[in-house]
Amino acid sequence: MSTATAKQSKAKTSTVNKEIGTFIGELFSFNNSLKLYHWHVTGEGSYAQHIALDQAIAALTDLLDRITETTYALKGDLNIVVPQTSVPGDIVKHVSGFYEYVESKRELFTEDFSESILDDIQEAIQQLLFRLVRLQ
Repeated sequence: MSTATAKQSKAKTSTVNKEIGTFIGELFSFNNSLKLYHWHVTGEGSYAQHIALDQAIAALTDLLDRITETTYALKGDLNIVVPQTSVPGDIVKHVSGFYEYVESKRELFTEDFSESILDDIQEAIQQLLFRLVRLQ
């Protein structure tokens, strides 16, 4: 392998690792946004929404840990930055948008077991969406 090819490969790996770090930070922020929304839920159906949100938050916390530790094992250190998190206004739109965001980042994870974790993340999001829509 030439020096130029090795440098290009290292630069590509660095870019992918940066994108993965951004994705993990966004996933952490999304999970926190669910908790922020959870604390603000009141009114009719609020108890059921609290339970649905708590279940999703617990599932996503475990999955966040799995994808992060798996990626550290495969890629080495990551620079994870968690963006500022706000209370979502429209929770269904927020959750649906994040589902699509996860789908758009699949190319960063090429191993079957990492993709399986992404499947589980999207399943948890889909279950939350189902419950939130049914409770409206």
